[in-house]
Amino acid sequence: WKLSKEKQKEYLAKTAEVSYRETIVIEGLKYAYPNGVRALDGIDLQIREGEFIAVIGQNGSGKTTLAKHLNGLLKPMAGRVVVNGSETRHKAIYDLSKEVGFCFQNPDNQLFAQTVYEEVSFGLRNHGFQLMDIHGRVIEALTAVQLESFENKDPFTLTKGERQRVAVASILAMKPGIMVFDEPTTGLDHTQQVKMLELMKNLNRLGKTIIMVTHSMWAAARYAKRCVVLADGNILLDGPTREVFGKEDILLKASLIPPDIVRLGNLLGITTLTPEEFMFCRE
Repeated sequence: WKLSKEKQKEYLAKTAEVSYRETIVIEGLKYAYPNGVRALDGIDLQIREGEFIAVIGQNGSGKTTLAKHLNGLLKPMAGRVVVNGSETRHKAIYDLSKEVGFCFQNPDNQLFAQTVYEEVSFGLRNHGFQLMDIHGRVIEALTAVQLESFENKDPFTLTKGERQRVAVASILAMKPGIMVFDEPTTGLDHTQQVKMLELMKNLNRLGKTIIMVTHSMWAAARYAKRCVVLADGNILLDGPTREVFGKEDILLKASLIPPDIVRLGNLLGITTLTPEEFMFCRE
């Protein structure tokens, strides 16, 4: 068996994507919790418009803490976070929610209304949108997550995967350019995981900047175009997913192991991220 580098170049050309202006700039970000645990220890990071980024690392690495700084849920103790030209420390969460949508790991932490329609329309009503605009945005958001017939259902009677999509719709209705997903595959079966990840992929194709916080290596390998690896509150690796997953020795320092198909490709001299890519690159 051999893998063809020429075929890999052909595959890369087919899947190449363009990155645009920097939409998030993080400089010297430090944060410690009241119990003294230092979660972030001087993070420098730039995120460009239209990227699909996976922030990966083990529990306690600082992933979620970093994510919560992007929409103002947490404020820097040192350094700064700039979103679309404005520092988050100077903006209220209310205002940032129109620019950065945050999907929590557990959708039940976001849901509270008696119907799906009320849930998705809440943010719009809270921001003073007109009824006609609200209705149009709610239908558009529910259609995007394939829940267009669920308007009158009780969110808490739905499956976790459906509840997660309701939470996504409530954010989509606000039309933020950036969407942060904290552990979007946790608690879902494989079919639901794929549906959720495909939804994120489609949103990215529509121009949304997607930031996925995850410890799922297969999800990062298959869907993210860039990976940021955190360990002990520091960035251990940052680069195109293929380059990051090709550095198994450094990933191991963060207690991360790539999927088997990636490791097999690495052994054969080419970092292949999916089974389909592996088969395409066969000679």
